[in-house]
Amino acid sequence: MSAGVTRSISVRTAAKVNLHLGVGAPREDGFHPLSTVYQAIGLYDDVTVRRSPTWNLSLETAEHVNAEAIPLIDNIVHHAARALGERHGRDLVAAVQIDKNIPVAGGLAGGSADAAGALVALDRLFGLQTSDEDLLEIAAGLGSDVPFALMGGTAIGTGRGELVEPVDDPGTWWWVAVTSRDGLSTPEVYRHFDRLFPDADPEPKGIEAVLAALASGEPLLLARSLHNDLQDAALDLRPDLARLIEEGEAAGALRGIISGSGPTVVFLAEDADSARHLGADLLGAGHEIALAAPGPVSGATLVSL
Repeated sequence: MSAGVTRSISVRTAAKVNLHLGVGAPREDGFHPLSTVYQAIGLYDDVTVRRSPTWNLSLETAEHVNAEAIPLIDNIVHHAARALGERHGRDLVAAVQIDKNIPVAGGLAGGSADAAGALVALDRLFGLQTSDEDLLEIAAGLGSDVPFALMGGTAIGTGRGELVEPVDDPGTWWWVAVTSRDGLSTPEVYRHFDRLFPDADPEPKGIEAVLAALASGEPLLLARSLHNDLQDAALDLRPDLARLIEEGEAAGALRGIISGSGPTVVFLAEDADSARHLGADLLGAGHEIALAAPGPVSGATLVSL
């Protein structure tokens, strides 16, 4: 192999929270139309790819990540590599390592983050020079949250969430994510939403209040505007999460809300110190995982060659 060939690439990708998640009645194809505002927060996975004669996926996890819940045989990273290779008419064979810090099955889109990281890393490793438009199109075929994981920052999501448009967000927001080792099935949460709201409006609730709060830079205004149509379904399936929200707000959070389909609860804090104190209080109260993180942060970012 010549000295000029890139041997290893690492890409860092971030978790997401939904500041707003409006859900419409299911369409004829079974998908629910969404109107969402995503924000990438400072909880990260690193995806490293190396040239290899055979495909291999390995995993390193933080203590708070349930490694047993992450498939190594049929991981979304495999699908990302296959889709990118098909776009260029070639097989992309590499050794892939995921250093995972984003909790699993928690509504933080950790799997989508890994897929986005793999797309960028493999594209650079093999010198494919895939356009941003093509990467976003491939990402949309992998999952609704993958295009945003590429983009990061703060963005509006429509369609199934896969159509993303960046939002000017001048604020710095501080969150505490409290996750659960017992996940919630996203399809089951949507099915329960349909059972609870059989007459749901076909058009999801609008995002205007959240956008105005973001423009203000005021944490209290953002707290008041946070919205998640899936929250009632998630709390009905997991009543313990309602108690967690009450506990966090009593401990000083401006607002607690289910992230995505749950079960992670994210609390908006006044500032960095408030977030750290809140996280410490929740850990002291017996919760295993309470992670303070700022937002917005960048999407899939090259961290090493």
